[in-house]
Amino acid sequence: MANFTLSGFLLMGFSAKPEVEISLASLFLVLYLVALTGNLLIITTTSMDSSLHSPMYFFLKHLSFLDLCYISVTVPRAIYNTFMHSGYISLGECIVQCFAFSLCAASELSMLTLMSYDRYVAICFPLSYEIIMDVSKCVHSVLGVWIGGVITGTLHTAGTFSIHFCGSHVIHQFFCDIPQLLKLSCSNEYINETGVSVFLSLVAFICIAFIGLSYIQIFSTVLRMPSAEGRAKAFSTCLPHLAVVILFISTGSFEFLKPPSDAPSALDILLTIMYTVVPPTLNPMIYSLRNKAIMAAVRKVFQRRKV
Repeated sequence: MANFTLSGFLLMGFSAKPEVEISLASLFLVLYLVALTGNLLIITTTSMDSSLHSPMYFFLKHLSFLDLCYISVTVPRAIYNTFMHSGYISLGECIVQCFAFSLCAASELSMLTLMSYDRYVAICFPLSYEIIMDVSKCVHSVLGVWIGGVITGTLHTAGTFSIHFCGSHVIHQFFCDIPQLLKLSCSNEYINETGVSVFLSLVAFICIAFIGLSYIQIFSTVLRMPSAEGRAKAFSTCLPHLAVVILFISTGSFEFLKPPSDAPSALDILLTIMYTVVPPTLNPMIYSLRNKAIMAAVRKVFQRRKV
């Protein structure tokens, strides 16, 4: 850490205590391997099994790929820094990390919004589902998610690194977190980033409102179903997705909307973990363990490999 220069930043990591830092890094390594295995399994299964070639699983496959990218942006570097006993990250690496993180976070929200629309159409308009959610629309929708993510990452990164940094250059996080970077501004130079944040917050609010309205319509339709089996099937499909949405949005919103504090706290780290590490790790388990079609497809994949 003594080799820190003005050409980069110093990441404080998970904890100031070395023994706690090593323990948490080891835990994060396990979580990362779980996320890696689970998401790769979903990607492989939904690609190989023809029975899962539907819009729902097409979006799930891309969500799993997004989760892989999302968790890989921050966690491996944080684990590496801990075991190497160095929190230094160069300016260039910090810029790339900010861009990739903003891209993945925005794309994650967009993909969850898209998946809520898919469930809305499937449950509220089942007879028109294949017409509304045809292949070309699904591909164009996912392409739009990635383009929107790239635009968001570019705006956020350009706004953040257009300011001048001074002071300690110490980031009280385990990655280059934009709110923490803005605290290092020499003065109130971050008006551009504030404008970008307000605009993107409005877009995020529209996505969240759309998800909320979609699920109001979904639950209204499900509760009117005469068949108890049909209601159970619909809820088993929608509730896991809703749980992921609530976890991701609630923790991320609270972290970004709470008043900034000069003194770092364990709560800041915990909230960041809740929306950066937990969703990509839990998504495969939530979607696979509660989904009979995916579990059956996973068994088919393993049986083929044994043969």
